[in-house]
Amino acid sequence: MSEEQMKLEAGQFKSDFETIKAEVGKVIVGQEAVVEAVLTALICGGNVLLEGVPGLGKTELVKTLSRVLDLDFNRIQFTPDLMPADIIGTNMIMTDADGNHGFEFKKGPIFTQLLLADEINRATPKTQSALLETMQEGSVTTSGTTYHMKQPYFVMATQNPLEQEGTYPLPEAQLDRFMFKVNVPFPKHSELNEIVTRTILKKEVEVDKILNSERIIELRRILHKVVVSDAILDYAVRVVLGTHPDSDMAPGEIKRFVKWGASPRASQALITASRVRALAEGRVHVSCDDINHFAEEVLQHRIILNYDGHAENIKIDELLKTLIAATPESV
Repeated sequence: MSEEQMKLEAGQFKSDFETIKAEVGKVIVGQEAVVEAVLTALICGGNVLLEGVPGLGKTELVKTLSRVLDLDFNRIQFTPDLMPADIIGTNMIMTDADGNHGFEFKKGPIFTQLLLADEINRATPKTQSALLETMQEGSVTTSGTTYHMKQPYFVMATQNPLEQEGTYPLPEAQLDRFMFKVNVPFPKHSELNEIVTRTILKKEVEVDKILNSERIIELRRILHKVVVSDAILDYAVRVVLGTHPDSDMAPGEIKRFVKWGASPRASQALITASRVRALAEGRVHVSCDDINHFAEEVLQHRIILNYDGHAENIKIDELLKTLIAATPESV
């Protein structure tokens, strides 16, 4: 592909990206950084964990995206008594017109394109594990039969950081399958005013369908054409290695407070997300700034603090700022 044609595709990508953000903004007040991160992960084909206190519009954001992107949407409210069969589905005995009996698989709500796993940490580990194959492979295996999901397929999960009673921490294996963990902040003064005004007046907002499944898959193909130099690739790898306390690239704070660092999936996520950011700005090459832009979303849920880290209430986002500052862009 010629450079000129690639620049044209980058320009169209930027236009689509900005149009989607503007359309979502008709419903979601503020939260521009959250919308950008979620949309980036969706284009990459990655799953997202949204963390924030109740009432911040996490569920509404996912519902709005499903309408703007014209994707099939299902929502599962996770509770302690939810069972894997409630998510995946189950085999049921059916009788045909001739009176013959047989088993038929009735699909559960996991069979969609955009799945909202609401308050995912309220379900038991057994139920949470029912999502693992789907999040990684885009398929479900039950009774020896594998069912493939309609593409594109995403899992968006929410969790409340305050309410700990009756919750089950997500296992590291499942956390690692989320491309991003996005912290949803409380709205600012002006944003809260706008939210209250909108809800009191109850204005109905219609959003347009901007993309569809075919266009999303096409955007993913464009990502692979974005240039990532060897130096940029090496920088992303060094950032991930710097999260490991036994690495020579780790700063002192990481060595002191971290038990275990990010997995190889983090390096892949950094590169893929940086390609989206480059295209969203109309560029066809990745910079170190693109890597740093989503470093917190990619790395924060993949780092495990040690005893000293927990005892001193160390904030992982502060550790990541130290890491980025200590990692040279070139060697």
